[in-house]
Amino acid sequence: MRPVEEQMTILMRGVDFGDEHTLVVMQGELRARLQENRPLRVYCGFDPTGPDLHLGHTVPMRKLRQFQELGHEVTFLIGSFTGLIGDPSGKDKARPQQTPEDVEKNEEEWLTQVYKILDPQATLIKHNADWLSKLSFGDVIQLASNFTIQQFLERESFDKRYKRGDGIWLHEFFYALMQGYDAVATQTDIQIGGTEQLFNLMVGRKLQEVFGQRPQIALTFPILVGTDGAQRMGKSLGNYIGINDAPAVMYGKTMSIPDHAMRSWMDLLTRWTPQEIAGIEEDVRAGRLHPKDAKMKLARELVSIFHGDSAAQAAEDRFVRVYQEREQPAEMPHWTVAQPTPIIDLITQAGLADSRSEARRLIQQNAVRLDGETVTSADFIVQPADGSVLNVGKHKFVRLIS
Repeated sequence: MRPVEEQMTILMRGVDFGDEHTLVVMQGELRARLQENRPLRVYCGFDPTGPDLHLGHTVPMRKLRQFQELGHEVTFLIGSFTGLIGDPSGKDKARPQQTPEDVEKNEEEWLTQVYKILDPQATLIKHNADWLSKLSFGDVIQLASNFTIQQFLERESFDKRYKRGDGIWLHEFFYALMQGYDAVATQTDIQIGGTEQLFNLMVGRKLQEVFGQRPQIALTFPILVGTDGAQRMGKSLGNYIGINDAPAVMYGKTMSIPDHAMRSWMDLLTRWTPQEIAGIEEDVRAGRLHPKDAKMKLARELVSIFHGDSAAQAAEDRFVRVYQEREQPAEMPHWTVAQPTPIIDLITQAGLADSRSEARRLIQQNAVRLDGETVTSADFIVQPADGSVLNVGKHKFVRLIS
């Protein structure tokens, strides 16, 4: 194992609890556990609530990878049972509940994506349905007897809903108990999660003590803001980048984030060291590096992580050719083209023209371009192609996604 302080520097990077006391406690416990000079059991749970992983999911996954590289035992825990309940953490309303069929289908999609970050040879895959589904009603009552309603209502998400008079469903209280029991079942040393998960992780610590185990160390990380730079990244908000997005799409979406979000993205998503990130920020402050060029470095890094260096370079070359040389904006709305679509229909549906006759007239005036090439035929069919750019005139642009 590497020296303890070297591991501490790597593993504590990005950790945020929101209060200094918790940070000091967890930091001290982690150091003590590392001094045992053995592989620690580390896990993070993921509820398969959708088929695609996005960059927000990769924040804890990258920390799991760091633990792997340091020789620790890492478990990617699939919430095959908790996914049926729906995690209320950080939500101002109840999550829709899924069916077992939904969870199973989403899990199949996930397993093709997680190894873009985690080492497949060093990753344990577990399902919490293996133990949670076997608990009796009496077992659940016994777990619940260790907590009060007041403790749960103090959670920010529940507190806001309670004060507004919005419903808080009883099954939502069970979620923290189920996640806490995951820590007991895996006999984990460390659990990783987002800052909004801290309550759930602390429930795990409490239950481990109840079951005679040493309480786990909780390591939580800030929530990644989406491409809007304001709200948490999520598919429902449309402000996400999927790790399966095509290189050109990933590059282009990254270039659309506000400048103020760059530091968070560099800290949470890249392979860069703190010194490298500080150097980029200093170069921007000193005027040696334009913010746009810094963002291009970030976009190239992210595409390289998921698609390789050659794909990253190709995506950047395409961006320069399409957006910069032709003076097209980096930020533009997206429009989905799921099947071959007549160009006239696409122009009108995307709001680039008020009518089909106007769309036809614009084509006749050579005012319509797809990826910089003039569209000359009103019968042209646009094929689904992630990252293509359709523009009408000098000021109307949409990025096409499939």
